[in-house]
Order: sequence, then C-alpha cells, then structure tokens
Amino acid sequence: MPELPEVQTTVDGLNLRLKNLTITDIWSSYNSASHAGKDNIKNVLYFKNFRAVVSGAKFLKAERRGKNILIDLSNQHTVLIHMKMTGHLLYGSYNLHKDGGKEIWRPDKNAANEALHDPFNQHLRLVFSLSDGKQLAFSDMRKFAKVFVVPTSEKYTLPDIAELGPDALAKNFTFEKFCEQILKRPNTAIKQVLLDQSLMSGIGNIYSDEMLWAAGIHPLSTPAAIPKNSANQSMNHSLKSLYKEMRIVLERGLHFGGDSESDYRNIDGVPGEFQNKHHAYRHTGEVCAKRGCGGIIQRLKIGGRSAHFCSKHQTRFTSNKKK
Repeated sequence: MPELPEVQTTVDGLNLRLKNLTITDIWSSYNSASHAGKDNIKNVLYFKNFRAVVSGAKFLKAERRGKNILIDLSNQHTVLIHMKMTGHLLYGSYNLHKDGGKEIWRPDKNAANEALHDPFNQHLRLVFSLSDGKQLAFSDMRKFAKVFVVPTSEKYTLPDIAELGPDALAKNFTFEKFCEQILKRPNTAIKQVLLDQSLMSGIGNIYSDEMLWAAGIHPLSTPAAIPKNSANQSMNHSLKSLYKEMRIVLERGLHFGGDSESDYRNIDGVPGEFQNKHHAYRHTGEVCAKRGCGGIIQRLKIGGRSAHFCSKHQTRFTSNKKK
C-alpha cells in the first residue's frame, strides 16, 4: 500500500502537472454489486452523480492527509482518493479502445513517455480527460481504491480525515506529542502502534520496519517498556531514537521518490527507488547490514501484518502487563 512518501510524491506530481486544467469528462470501469448504495464510484449510480459534479471543474490544488489525496476543484468540491494497496495515478496521453465490446484505455503509441507502458501501469479503472488533451488515469490492479467527492467545506470533517492522528512528518508533531500518542496503547506491539492511523498517520508496513531497524527496537516491544531516552547518547534503543529515525526514514522515502517494491509508480509512471534502500523489509534470511552486527533478518506476523527485523541489534522491550 502506498505510504506517506508515495502519497506525497503523487500529490507533488498532481500540483506540478494539473494546475488550472479543466476536467472535461470522466470514465470508469468500476462496477461492484457489493458497493450498491455506497457513496463511492464503485457504485454505478454514485459514479453518475460523481461524473456530473466533477466534469467541467478546474483543478486547483492537491494535498495529502495521512494516506489520502484531496483534490480541490473550482466548483467548491473536493475529490478524495485513497490509493489502497495497488493504486496509483498517472498523467499522460491515452486512447480509448474497444476490445471484444469492452472499453480499454491504452497509452498513446506516439506518446514520448515510455514509462506509461510499464505493465504495472496498465490496470486503468478511472480516467479523467483534461483540457490539455491528456488524461489523468488511475491504475488499480486489485480494485481496492476509494474515490468520492464532497463539498470542499466538509473535507476535513469526513471520518476518513477527522479520525486521523497527527501526520508523522508534520512540523508540529514534536517528540513530546509522539510519546503522548504511542503511549495511548502502552502494552501493544510497537509495530502495530506505528501502523495505527488514529495515533499517527502516514506510516505503513515498509517504513515501520525500516525505522524500527534503524532505531534498534524489536517490533514486539511495547511502548511503555521502551526507554524514553538512551542512557548512552551514542546508542539507539529509545523512543527518542525511534522518533528521530521515523522522520529520517520518511524523508529518505520522499527523497528517493517513494517505494516501488510492489505496484507504486509516480504520476509520470516511473518507479521510485526506496526499495533499493531497504535494510529490513523483505530481507528475510540475510545478514544484517548494520556495521559490525552480524545478526540475521527474520520475519514474523504481528496483528496479521509481516514484520522484518534483525535478530541481534533490535532490542525487545516488554512489560509484564497483559497486552
């Protein structure tokens, strides 16, 4: 699932490519009987209203809230997109084709952007036609994404937004606030706590593994048992070091254009590079890359999610209290 760096990279691309462009039409192949009556575009009746509201509006700006993309339009409405596990937005030249009676959008063969032909960019479920003659297309292989529209005045009151915890990279998300948030679940595995979007937003499976590896904290450690500060300033193994590494790891993810271990591509269809910088995630059985460590990267399931960690330098802090 795209996490904070991937979503922010997408938002930055939207603001660069789409500013002041008008949405001239919208196409969708989403059509799920299980979404009948629901307020998202997988409900065919809802999509008709979505298309009527959004068509003809001009793109003003995009912003990120947690893992959500909010696109403000000139008609005082906002489109919310959560890319879920396999979704990503693409900007370029596409053509609509008929294949056995089925409509399929494919990249223009004459388009200069070869990246749009990447197989991971071919699962197009939603296409916004734009006033510059190009398209904003949404590739979503597993069809898990969420897309809907609301009045802009209501966007921050939506449960999807209002129930989020502080953003993990927000300037005002201080170390003290970080401690306050994670200690709301003092006896839960720190891996699960970092993934809880109601406590802090933006962190997912990949980046939680990497920040815990960097901070030297075992994913089964409980927040109440982790020292707030290191006794030895040259060592990690503390909430202070986890807070520091959280911000470093997320900023590195942004610097490298996100993580494309799986499907994610940026708005130009190009993969990020952070998957080449992993130390723990999906390195099971390998020798730890930390200098002088010699531990082995292991994998375990915590709350239904995989956690990758070093068997040696990541210290497990736990209390005697029941979880």
